Amino acid sequence: MIARATASQFKAGAFEIIRIPYINSTIQIERILEDAANYTSVICHTIVGRELREALLEQAQRYNIPTIDIMGPMIDAVQHVSGFVPQLKPGLVHTLDQAYFKRVAAIEFAVKYDDGKNPDGILKADVVLVGVSRTSKTPLSMYLAHKELRVANVPMVPEVAPPKELFEIPTEKIVGLIIDPAKLNNIRAERLRSMGLDPESCYADSARIKEEVEYAKSIMHKLNCPIIDVSNKAIEETANKIMELICSKKQSNIFGADYCSQV
Repeated sequence: MIARATASQFKAGAFEIIRIPYINSTIQIERILEDAANYTSVICHTIVGRELREALLEQAQRYNIPTIDIMGPMIDAVQHVSGFVPQLKPGLVHTLDQAYFKRVAAIEFAVKYDDGKNPDGILKADVVLVGVSRTSKTPLSMYLAHKELRVANVPMVPEVAPPKELFEIPTEKIVGLIIDPAKLNNIRAERLRSMGLDPESCYADSARIKEEVEYAKSIMHKLNCPIIDVSNKAIEETANKIMELICSKKQSNIFGADYCSQV
């Protein structure tokens, strides 16, 4: 961007900008400078590794090619005012990019396998949330997706048998969500009102809700999965509890030390 902005200050089309990313060896630098010597060139760079910077300066002097260090002065200034020592490790910005794309993929996964839309997602998920309607399965899935976890969620309905895939994955990947029936009744009634529907419908009926909750508990006990009561918990609190569960000693072999150290 700096090179383009600089070139724009001169005659249009007078310069060609060649971008060469992922420099990781002195041999690459030698070849690049050898090619650049065939033209009237200026090299601007963002190399931070000490060995590679020295190799670049040495080769540039050899071919009498001016170089502009873009990152160096900025790193020095930040080090001076902060007192922190820079890592001077190449590729860190690309690592951040990879984390971003992993997060996006996890969000897409949560959308695709939300509310039991496709049981295939159960087999691919890092975490599977099970519970009755309005136990925050979807917002929890999205929150955890931002932590780079692929989350599928499955509703528990008495009239619908749970997908067989739930019994084919490690128990440690499943988390059951339960809620106090009275609180759930209030939540569902308010939901119906906001949609302009009758708050006294079967969806918010007390007896029906108790039946659903008991059914969900029976399935969770069959799965032998950890259970979290979300009755008085914020989304963040429940999500943190889930992350604690998946990074517990029992499950570290599934999710790995790298992920759990980030959590």
